[in-house]
Amino acid sequence: MIDNLEWKEKILKDIDKLNDNLKELEGIEFSEKEKEALYRAIDYRKDCKYYLEKGDEITSFECISYSHGLIDALKIIHDII
Repeated sequence: MIDNLEWKEKILKDIDKLNDNLKELEGIEFSEKEKEALYRAIDYRKDCKYYLEKGDEITSFECISYSHGLIDALKIIHDII
């Protein structure tokens, strides 16, 4: 079982990883739909931080997971992964 401190540490690492992944996308020309996905990923990162501050690690983790999924999809589309 993972306690709240372990969840928080994992989420903070995931936020750092997401920030690195976002940097990989800098300079790419996105379509309007792709931009929408990117903005949603950024919004989910904000939501992740909000829920983490509120002590809701599960919702925070769900938000960062959604964000990673959107970023991964953009990276696949643009042959980055």
